[in-house]
Amino acid sequence: MSAHISYKLKNSLQGALAGGGDPATSPLYVFGPFLTLIVGAGVAEVTFGASIWLAVFTVVTVSAMYRYVMKWVTDGSGGSGLSEEEFGGWAVKINAAITVIEYTLTFLVSIAALVTFIADRFPILNAALFGISSRTLIAVGFTVFIAAAVNRGPKISAEFFGPATALILLFLWVMVGTVIWKEGLHFPDFKLAAFDSTHLNFTLGGFARILALMTGIEIFANLVASYEGNAAQRSRMAYGSLLIVMGTTVVTMLVVGPAILKISDPSDLTKSVFTQTMDALLPSWLSYAGTLIGIAVLLSAAAASAQGIQNLALGLRARHYIPASWGRRNEFDVPTFPAWAQAFIVIACFVSLGTHEETYLALYAAGVFVLLSMTGWSACKRFVRYYREIKNIESLVGIILTAFSAICATFATLIIFEERFFEGAWSYVLMVPLLYLVFDLYKKRLGAPPESIDSRLSSVINIRQLDVATNRLNLNYKIKNILVPMSGRLNSDISFYSALKIASDFGAIITPAHIVEKDKKNSTHQFIDNFVKNWSSESIKVDPCIIEGDIKNSLLELCESNKFDLICIASSKLNSINRLIADSMAYKVIYATTPPVLIFRPTDDWKSRSTAFRHILVPLDGSEIAEQVIPYVKAWANVYQSKITLLSIPDDIEADISPKLKEYLKELKSSYFNNSEQVDCIVDGSGAARTIMNYVKDLDCDLIAMVSHGRGGIKRQDFVKLGSVTNSVLTESDMPVLFISAREELPL
Repeated sequence: MSAHISYKLKNSLQGALAGGGDPATSPLYVFGPFLTLIVGAGVAEVTFGASIWLAVFTVVTVSAMYRYVMKWVTDGSGGSGLSEEEFGGWAVKINAAITVIEYTLTFLVSIAALVTFIADRFPILNAALFGISSRTLIAVGFTVFIAAAVNRGPKISAEFFGPATALILLFLWVMVGTVIWKEGLHFPDFKLAAFDSTHLNFTLGGFARILALMTGIEIFANLVASYEGNAAQRSRMAYGSLLIVMGTTVVTMLVVGPAILKISDPSDLTKSVFTQTMDALLPSWLSYAGTLIGIAVLLSAAAASAQGIQNLALGLRARHYIPASWGRRNEFDVPTFPAWAQAFIVIACFVSLGTHEETYLALYAAGVFVLLSMTGWSACKRFVRYYREIKNIESLVGIILTAFSAICATFATLIIFEERFFEGAWSYVLMVPLLYLVFDLYKKRLGAPPESIDSRLSSVINIRQLDVATNRLNLNYKIKNILVPMSGRLNSDISFYSALKIASDFGAIITPAHIVEKDKKNSTHQFIDNFVKNWSSESIKVDPCIIEGDIKNSLLELCESNKFDLICIASSKLNSINRLIADSMAYKVIYATTPPVLIFRPTDDWKSRSTAFRHILVPLDGSEIAEQVIPYVKAWANVYQSKITLLSIPDDIEADISPKLKEYLKELKSSYFNNSEQVDCIVDGSGAARTIMNYVKDLDCDLIAMVSHGRGGIKRQDFVKLGSVTNSVLTESDMPVLFISAREELPL
């Protein structure tokens, strides 16, 4: 049996290489705007060191706070998740909105800086090609490449972009060593004069420009879900990754920063100040190697931001702030939509605003410190709550640390917005409310997120709540009357022939139903009469039904009339594209609350057109709603002596629940089935719809049986007609599927 699992980050170093490209690259571009400000004003000698030390101090305090964030929130939503838990929905909507903006700006700044690094060596790229900026064409090409790469999963990103991050970390340490060797070890001078009335604005302005290096911290919080192991292990490894990258960045700022100030000329617009410093300190070949490494790692930084968007989408999807389709995983177990949406926005910005990083740096640091401030106050609030419950030293120390970190972050936020408001920070006033409204809209439509699957499984295993559900479910399901909507097309004939077999085995009546308009009634009688003459017998009763009226409404009323125990229907119009252009009657029936619906999707493969109910695959997600399928499967299995496979796919949005899922399936098996019935239990895979279809092939199943909604609930079905997994199975698999209408109240 093949294992359908996704690749996981295995240690802190691997996580640092997969997600650390953004903060690791910050020394490559933050010094340019910083030195342009203070050198041009002639205050660098006084303010340089103070700005650097303020930034380093902020990095250290915020990093300490994130150790707690990573312990508390392990589902990939990072500070957004903590803000929601402590302050409610409004906070997570603002937090998530700014995070989306920040990741997009990270992408923009990284690619813009990459183009600048290339143009440092090839100035001709600053010219236009056929009336289009060469820089823009390069930026667009790299953007498309990165989106395609990250959509092939963390393994590809780690293998392709990880070495680039490793090289830049190594190269930064080479720069540190070279500076110490050639210039000596000189930390920036911290001069109190930097805070007098003459210099304070420049000190704080420089501080605001350097703080772009902090954007990468939240990436590690969003990567927690990508590590291997339980929640504690994932959080510990994620924090180790943060320390590796941020430690290197801080040392570079303190050691290499003074050398950049001494050697570079910010007024030289032909080369970035970092490239000037490399050329002055390193051999020519190593300086050019540094450029290549810088280009590669800036690609890595952009990729990390796209991965951050992907992981954030998973967390927001779990909390019902975005449609399920936006966080739906592809065959590489990552959501495709977020990365391509981000790439589209980035390309639009490059085409309309250009590719110079200074254009985006004004926005770059502004939003991140709003996030850090909210995360800091959320962490402080949690520690206050802990201290009220249990007055211990750890909680008291936590309050002091997180409050101090939150104050630092808030102070930095005020400085940045005061310094950069008219340079672009004002746009947050427009963008954040817009994203807030989008999240709010979907939260209201999708409703509250489902009960924690971990809690539900614990209840089933420890409290045996299945006994309650078992008593309420109708375990004596019988098929007495089968409805077969007939259209006169080949598809309906296929569903009728399948109904014949079921009717014969269950002793049921078949009702072929046709809805007609007045002008066609005579020909319809002839069509239905042929079925009665050809197939009605002593063993099979065919009781036709002809209704005059509106086809859609009349058929739905018939399906919902409670006169039937099964509906057999076949349709070739169930793919996701045709859903947009063809109003498939099959979807109308499935959307309604009806008896079980047996769906066929006839293709050239004979297995799609019939089933012997020999081997039934039953996907279960741990919810009580999903369990409603079991009595119906049991009834089928009793008649056809079917083998049943209960399949649960671990959902890595939450904690590692594989052991609990195994106990859960064992409990289901013992509660619903006896020893004479063939029932296997499997817990495996990642990416529910894909895993289901893989196991259908691997086990040679001939029927999938599932409830129309899983633990996402059915209260939101007026907006989301089917669960995302259900919809994927319906549109992508040609295997016959038995759908059970999910019901809020379980049948008695």
